[in-house]
Amino acid sequence: MLGFRGTVTNKVDAKGRVSVPAKFRALLEAEELTTIVCYPALRGGVLEAGGRRLLEEIESMLARLEPFSEQWEFLSHALVGASEELALDSEGRIILPESLRAVAGIKDKVSFVGLGSRFQLWEPRAWEHEYLQAKDRARDLRTRFRAPPMFAPAYDLRGGKEGEA
Repeated sequence: MLGFRGTVTNKVDAKGRVSVPAKFRALLEAEELTTIVCYPALRGGVLEAGGRRLLEEIESMLARLEPFSEQWEFLSHALVGASEELALDSEGRIILPESLRAVAGIKDKVSFVGLGSRFQLWEPRAWEHEYLQAKDRARDLRTRFRAPPMFAPAYDLRGGKEGEA
């Protein structure tokens, strides 16, 4: 499964209803889910949501920590205790509670941003700003992950480049 990909911006109606993008719903339906889990992201100002794969990642992360430790409690509070289960209606909409909308500053539109196993919900102007920053950071990071050149100079066993005496 490829996971949640791409960005889609949809309108939020006066009741807080918003259509989950069709390509995201298709992934949820493939998991036979009729709800999504949504919580304030750890970084703040944005919401994270997803289905079974997201829940499995959270459970896996928590399982690596000592049960009842401070770290376990902090992450449990933030990722489980603050989460909401949002039902998909027959038209593929969720009701985004005011408490969650307030966290991300979402009013009349929301941008769904795919992140593979989960997706984020952004206020559209905040997303545009974040995306520009992310592109700049990604350019800087790519130099760290470049593969070595395919045709690097060959060295002989004497420590010099081939052909040197």
